[in-house]
Amino acid sequence: MDELTSQADVLMHQYEMMKRTRESLFQMCETMPLTAYVQPVEALGGDSIRDLHVHVTDCYRVWLGVRGLGRSIPKLRPQSIQDVQKMRALFEKTDFLVHEFLHSFQDSWNPEVQASWMSDTAQATELWLFTHCITHEFHHRGQITKIARLLGTIPPKMNLSKIK
Repeated sequence: MDELTSQADVLMHQYEMMKRTRESLFQMCETMPLTAYVQPVEALGGDSIRDLHVHVTDCYRVWLGVRGLGRSIPKLRPQSIQDVQKMRALFEKTDFLVHEFLHSFQDSWNPEVQASWMSDTAQATELWLFTHCITHEFHHRGQITKIARLLGTIPPKMNLSKIK
């Protein structure tokens, strides 16, 4: 296996670990009443767990799909997703996009792409785009667990040594 292929394999493995932590949050959300899943929490900017899940998947869709792969992908509205099962289905589509992105660049991780955000434009590598998306998801994972606590649900332990 050459160095570039092994880099793609490492990133794929890293994403699979991300999916396992996401799964533990989905399982937690399935124990909550639907009203709690969609309830805005003012203490965390007025977002709900559902809103944050949509925001996370949109990050992958925009940064990897639009900016990385050059796709035209519409922005999602949180209200279009009504329950955890529909969110799971949305993330399955996102997983497919991430796999496609990782396989598309497995032989060329160094080229830069134009990445614009708000009014700024910068050059970013495919590795940066992927890293941005997974660190972004981990950031919001913390917010999701905080919202769950505020709504009376004890989140699962997120000790990565136990996630295999």
